[in-house]
This record gives sequence, structure tokens and C-alpha cells, in this order.
Amino acid sequence: MGFNIFICVANLLIPLTMLGFGSYFSKHAPKKINPYYGYRTRMSMKNNDTWTFAHRHCGKTWKTGGAVLLALTAVANVFFFRLDETGALRLYSVICFVQMVFLIASVFYTERALKKHFDENGNRRE
Repeated sequence: MGFNIFICVANLLIPLTMLGFGSYFSKHAPKKINPYYGYRTRMSMKNNDTWTFAHRHCGKTWKTGGAVLLALTAVANVFFFRLDETGALRLYSVICFVQMVFLIASVFYTERALKKHFDENGNRRE
């Protein structure tokens, strides 16, 4: 029983992290472009405009995605209490994989939005 509770809590870490950072980044991008903290890609670090845009866009994506994943994960967690440890680990792996796919897809989605709104030098498109 304790193992299943641990797995349920672990399942919620990615959606809660996405929700927390998404809420923060959608309103407050880090003030300075830096190589340590924030949404850091070559395109997002071109200038302050791309930096702020990327954080707002990715923040909104993570906030929405985190809320959806949190709800889906909470529903899936109900099944953990009916499974043995092997079954719980398998279900945890599937849930974690789905969460990571969404997390990685959000980078591609944000980069596509950056390319749509900015040229390769970081200047806004007209």
C-alpha cells in the first residue's frame, strides 16, 4: 500500500511542476537572458523580445498542459490501488512516458511559435 501511495505522488510531480512553472513563466520571464534558468534555446536567447515571448508562450502551454495532465493523472492514480507492485510500475511508466512526451512536445510547439513571430535574427516579423 505504501508503495502505491509513493507511485501516486511521484506521478503528480511532472504535472505539478508544469503547472507551477507555467503559471510563473506566463507572467514573469526571468529578467535577464541567462544560460542557467528558464526556457533556454538558441532562438529564445536571441534578445529580450524573443526571451519574453518564449517564456509567455511556453508558460501558457505548460499551465494548460499541466492542468490537463494533472486531471488525467489523478484519474489514473485510482487504478494504482488495485494493482500489485509490478502492475503499478508498468502503469507508472506509461503515465510518465505520456507526461514526458507532452513536456518535450511543448518545446517544439514553442519553437514553432518563435519561428512564426520572429525571423532567424530575432526580429519580429511584420
